[in-house]
Amino acid sequence: MYRGRLWTMRQYAGFGTAAETNRRFRYLLEQGQTGLSVAFDLPTQMGYDADHRMAEGEVGRVGVSICSVEDVKTLFEGIPLDEVSTSMTINATAPFVMAMYLVAAEEAGAERAGLRGTVQNDILKEYAARGTYAYPPAESVGFAMDLCAFCSLEVPKWNTISVSGYHIREAGATAVQELAFTLADAVAYVEAARKRGIDLETFAGRLSFFFDAHNDLFEEVAKMRAARRMWARIVGERFGIDSPRAQMLRFHTQTAGVSLTAQQPEVNVVRVAVQALAAVLGGTQSLHTNSRDEALALPTEESARIALRTQQVIAEESGVANVADPLGGSYYVEWLTDRIERDALTELTTIDEMGGATQAIEKGHYQRSIAKSAYRQQKEIEEGERVVVGVNRYAIDEPPRMEILRVDPALRDEKTASLADLKAGRDRAAVEEALGRLTDAARGGEPTMPAIIECARRRATLGEMSAAVEKVFGRYRPSGSLW
Repeated sequence: MYRGRLWTMRQYAGFGTAAETNRRFRYLLEQGQTGLSVAFDLPTQMGYDADHRMAEGEVGRVGVSICSVEDVKTLFEGIPLDEVSTSMTINATAPFVMAMYLVAAEEAGAERAGLRGTVQNDILKEYAARGTYAYPPAESVGFAMDLCAFCSLEVPKWNTISVSGYHIREAGATAVQELAFTLADAVAYVEAARKRGIDLETFAGRLSFFFDAHNDLFEEVAKMRAARRMWARIVGERFGIDSPRAQMLRFHTQTAGVSLTAQQPEVNVVRVAVQALAAVLGGTQSLHTNSRDEALALPTEESARIALRTQQVIAEESGVANVADPLGGSYYVEWLTDRIERDALTELTTIDEMGGATQAIEKGHYQRSIAKSAYRQQKEIEEGERVVVGVNRYAIDEPPRMEILRVDPALRDEKTASLADLKAGRDRAAVEEALGRLTDAARGGEPTMPAIIECARRRATLGEMSAAVEKVFGRYRPSGSLW
């Protein structure tokens, strides 16, 4: 019997203050979680400190607020960073957060070379699906490559890009579109790495992927099987890389947040179990299971525990992890895998004809395709063609009855006060000098990570570093209609 390696079990933590998230980290580790995953609030993702006017009403709401190295040190207090794998959901400002993580690890006595984890750093999907970008697309891809180039030499165990189909699917894409757009983005990153002079075998070997797991179990399994076949051929045939490790598609999966309902939220436990099973049958290396209350708020500890227990039941009781590719050979699964691969290849060809992923996004191709798919799905729900249990069938006239997590709105005032204390206690001249070197590096096309790390070490804030880069890159504002 083949005993498959169990996946890394994750529940995203990240809400309110770094101290609150640290407590959630410790709780989940005690409950058997095997890896740390942290999500950041919108201001952090878009390059604003908590005291910026654009941060009003958003501090700590959908993730933890990070403004400086001190927040990162609090976030991981008591957790040995050289003994855990950390996944960070951050994109436009990934180099800043990663630099803070490295400085926090350094000051805790951990060696860079021993750090393990993943930083999402997938900026292209931000323009297509999420909208938490900061700088123009071309400059942002180059900025992402700065982080990749640095880590390939200094932090060799780190996955420097997690190419994310998840958010594309959550925005309304089909399974085929999720697969095609994700692989097209990955191709764009490998091309950018080649232009930068990064060793492609090393770069491709550290790429990871991030997929959504929806309700159609067989379609999701087939999508993941097709993804592995397609990526192996892309790496081997398109880029001429023979390394089995580089051709391997390593991926994280998260269950479908968009499938969760505010009506009868307890039913979400069942949805998540089906989706998690699909991910495991599809061969995921890392898994996050959403909590039942996430259509209403960030999860409570009880809900997060149930979500984690869902993974543990699948891992320890179901037996599905004992076999590699357990659905392989099924006529239906093999047929569906072939069909999804064929349709995704057709879409990839269309994107190539547009000049690649960046150009397809700039022309609005991704956005139009996703919007049309989302409209079609919503219309099917409203007309009853697509069943959503508890919403358009089997509905009951009862409000949800459960406690939900509420973030204190006074958090922004507390963060603003702590920022003022930080700024008052640091060497302002040293901070300004470090920020100036960062602007000069960006303007001169030089590697920015050494300057960013020095800024973090001097206690420059995330917002200050972002502003220093923005002087050169500008802040992106989409113009015109995509239709």
